[in-house]
Amino acid sequence: MDGIEKITGRIAADTEAEIAAIRAEARRQADEITARYEAQARREAEEIAARGRRSAEERQARLASVAQLDARKLELAAKQEMLAKAYDRAMERLTSLPDGEYVGLLAGLAAKASSTGREEVILSQKDRARYGKQVVTQANERLGDGHLTLSVQT
Repeated sequence: MDGIEKITGRIAADTEAEIAAIRAEARRQADEITARYEAQARREAEEIAARGRRSAEERQARLASVAQLDARKLELAAKQEMLAKAYDRAMERLTSLPDGEYVGLLAGLAAKASSTGREEVILSQKDRARYGKQVVTQANERLGDGHLTLSVQT
């Protein structure tokens, strides 16, 4: 029986060796597959993170652009408010000028705007009736040889 036991023992040892080799090959293949999928998972995770970063950067850029636009709108609104206040104040000062100063101002503006001395001075109906002749007379005196005429704004 010694011979059969040796043969059986050799077969068992060969079988164990083959099983060990198969297990080792299976472990190697499993490790290789695991490594491949882990690498793929890392790549996909990096791509997802990169897309997220790009999306966040784009959103941040859009929000910054909107903030700049809002700031420009606020600045424009403030400028418009200041211009309106300046206009109102100038109008208040003009309407509160004494008649002589008002006529002098209009005559000076007409003379300054004149390039040939033959222009037509256009005033509002109220100013034309009240100050028209005085303005044209003073403007003509300032021009010397020019001759401005008076017209009414309609």
